Amino acid sequence: MGEIRKEYRDGLKLPLVEQFYTIQGEGFHAGKPAYFIRIGGCDIGCHWCDTKLSWRADLHPLVDIADIRNEVDRTAAKSIVVTGGEPSSYNLDPLCSSLKELNVKTFLETAGTGEFTGIWDWICLSPKKHNQPTDVFYNKANELKVIVFKQEDIEWAEEASKYVNEDCLLYLQPEWSKYEQMIPMIVDYVKNNPKWNISLQAHKFMHIP
Repeated sequence: MGEIRKEYRDGLKLPLVEQFYTIQGEGFHAGKPAYFIRIGGCDIGCHWCDTKLSWRADLHPLVDIADIRNEVDRTAAKSIVVTGGEPSSYNLDPLCSSLKELNVKTFLETAGTGEFTGIWDWICLSPKKHNQPTDVFYNKANELKVIVFKQEDIEWAEEASKYVNEDCLLYLQPEWSKYEQMIPMIVDYVKNNPKWNISLQAHKFMHIP
């Protein structure tokens, strides 16, 4: 994992891994069209991560936020998802202000380990036990999505759910490589604990980005 360089932090340019228009595959907004902006740089390093190419910010070009915005504007997208890597490593105020000029909704997918910046219509918090979110992300999360790689992750999910606000939606999502092993356990758990919902990586079943 690469260090996030100081010149990235003002948010006027961001290390862009990729940006693309697709269908949201996970959580509350699954099945809806969404434009994804993936920013490079992550200091968490989950061993099961399916986007490890995003860990090192220095491997990706620094792109002006105006250029990112212009690419969004070429599509019919009305919902923009900023993800990573770990996007809370950056000042996202400039990017969100620019995107809001397009009259779109801005969504954040984050582990919540950095500073809270940006203007968000929806925040999906996906906390990691070994590098936990700050209180502000717990308080502001609209959706808590915990990845279940092993049984102990459900215990961690219950612990994390104590810190979110009462309106936050709760999701358990099987890690993709462990789907067959984890899904029966998750189904049983959600049936017995109906405050939880199941999130699936529907885009992988549909074979789309």
